[in-house]
Amino acid sequence: MSWPAGYGRRVLDEVDSTSAEAARIAGTLAGPEWILARHQTSARGRRGRPWVNPVGNFAGTLVYQPGGTPHEAALRSFVAALALFDAVAAVTGRVDGLALKWPNDVLLNGGKLAGILLESLPLPGGFALSVGIGVNLVQAPEVGEVEEGAVRPVSLLSETGCEVEPEVFLEVLAGAFATWEARMGQFGFAPVREAWLGRAARLGEVIRARTGRDELVGTFETIDAMGQLVLKTARGREAIPAADVYF
Repeated sequence: MSWPAGYGRRVLDEVDSTSAEAARIAGTLAGPEWILARHQTSARGRRGRPWVNPVGNFAGTLVYQPGGTPHEAALRSFVAALALFDAVAAVTGRVDGLALKWPNDVLLNGGKLAGILLESLPLPGGFALSVGIGVNLVQAPEVGEVEEGAVRPVSLLSETGCEVEPEVFLEVLAGAFATWEARMGQFGFAPVREAWLGRAARLGEVIRARTGRDELVGTFETIDAMGQLVLKTARGREAIPAADVYF
């Protein structure tokens, strides 16, 4: 797969985090830029949680100005998830065992393979979007290194025997992202939503969604046109904009 036209690329031997680097350079860029780090010293995940990132795993961020509203920009988490799904399928030659977990994880054989972190970066007259992606290519964190109750971590190597260099994975991922981004730009969120639902983990099953104030248990019915998780609960249908999901 060739590198997508219009996207820049920088590969760093070491950085605090690719998301922090994205914030530093966002205002200087003429177009979308992928940042790949061979080593991160201060990697982090959602809500400031640490992200364990051994050498050989993938740590990258795309920073760009998607246009539209901040809410429309936030829907790029689904674009990123679909791109990750396609990239993993491309490098392994298989889709069995792959699934997408709302709001921002990629699962392989029921374990967490990859995570996505979106951040809005204010700029004069607008904003840039940072799409941070971590993939356990060669090594997964120990169960004790992740939050209690979280999905067990897995690596691509342990689950498939496939060994992929981060730079190679970046090229495949960048191409997949550009394809889905173009589809989103041309047709809106509807086809992205439909494709995501076709790959969704535990759709139609009972799950738990924990927000900052509440925990809801219900049947995972769908995601709506705003990307919200829709559960059928004992108190009715609930649309949840943000939560941690547990199986």
